[in-house]
Amino acid sequence: MPHTSATEELEIIDAGGRAKPPSDAGGDGDGAGGRSAMPQRIYVTGITIGMAAILMFFMAFASAFIVRKGVGSDWQAFPMPRILWLNTLILLASSVTIVRARHFFTRGDGEGFRHWWTVTTILGFLFLVGQLIAWRQMVISGFYLATNASGSFFYVLTAAHALHLLGGIVALLYVGRGKLRRLTFATATEVTSVYWHFMDGLWVFLFLLLLLGR
Repeated sequence: MPHTSATEELEIIDAGGRAKPPSDAGGDGDGAGGRSAMPQRIYVTGITIGMAAILMFFMAFASAFIVRKGVGSDWQAFPMPRILWLNTLILLASSVTIVRARHFFTRGDGEGFRHWWTVTTILGFLFLVGQLIAWRQMVISGFYLATNASGSFFYVLTAAHALHLLGGIVALLYVGRGKLRRLTFATATEVTSVYWHFMDGLWVFLFLLLLLGR
């Protein structure tokens, strides 16, 4: 089976053709001769393992959050920044837009794909800006990283999530450029979408944890 490069897939989309995601059992997707083929399912397996590790990391902090609140008499309830409600809506909306982008990709509509993929990326940046505003609101309220254990957990949990989400934004930008070498464009959009949905779901969990457990 001939290899399909990312550039070729984009050309097919731009030409109005039906660009169907290639089989994950195919080659490395870069179209470069002399390079050993790598099954695309390796990338799906890799992101699954990565998400499992990230989930374990946050579950450990969530457990520590609950235990620390229960055993400490010095726990102070922190004011939940209102911007976090908007941030949550923004991130949920980004899950919808990335689904739309994937939909247009499977239809072979390159313009529609790029539009919704770009919208998703912009929403991701808006979420990070919102987090900066939330941290500023915490500071204005008198809660710093070392003020109280409750505030410390807030900063650590939200900052850790923001860093992982930033990784997702980098992937969105990378895929949006279409300059891929070792994996097909279809696999890149799939892996990035799965990770993005995961980060959205993780944020909803953290938001509810901080809201109800503060």
